[in-house]
Amino acid sequence: MIVGVALGIGAYTFVYAKGWSYLTDDPAACANCHVMREQFDGWLKSSHRAAASCNSCHTPANLVAKYATKASNGFWHSFFFTTGGYEDNIQIKPHSREITEQACRNCHQEIVDAVDPVHAETGGQLACIRCHNSVGHL
Repeated sequence: MIVGVALGIGAYTFVYAKGWSYLTDDPAACANCHVMREQFDGWLKSSHRAAASCNSCHTPANLVAKYATKASNGFWHSFFFTTGGYEDNIQIKPHSREITEQACRNCHQEIVDAVDPVHAETGGQLACIRCHNSVGHL
């Protein structure tokens, strides 16, 4: 019975939250949740709008890892939003920050190859989003 109730609540939540839209690459899906509206609107005005979707920067390129990340993020976003534990001031988690950093480095490999040695001389590799934190979301 408990399993049935959990499945029922899960199915209702999936339909109510337009869960199927998160299986696509449509950036508008990210704005389904009101706390993401500011990030979505910022992306619409950003230089990356023409070159990258939300998934380009926030999920790994590997198909299995991409959907595993989407499932994990979707579950936790839904859980904290539903239980009221979701802060309106969104902060990227360390694992998601690593994914985003790798996406920057993959797309901008030539620049990274030119810049990394300079930073290595002054103490090591810097994170791209340390200086370019508003590139994807103005």
